[in-house]
Amino acid sequence: MIQKLKVAGIAVLALLVLIVVLQNTDAVETNILFFTITMPGAALIFGAAVVGFIIGVFTAGKLLTRMKAKAK
Repeated sequence: MIQKLKVAGIAVLALLVLIVVLQNTDAVETNILFFTITMPGAALIFGAAVVGFIIGVFTAGKLLTRMKAKAK
């Protein structure tokens, strides 16, 4: 039951991100340190979502590893 709820939640979040990405296709300027990059807003939002997902996966993996180590 919980597993199905997690999958449904992830699907809803992915759909929301997709909708926001598709609505933001205008070019935007982004300053990253000393560089100015012009790209579609969709690429910026999608890139930020991917980076956030990767950070979340690594953080969850690290926490699970610590919890398993403490359980032993």
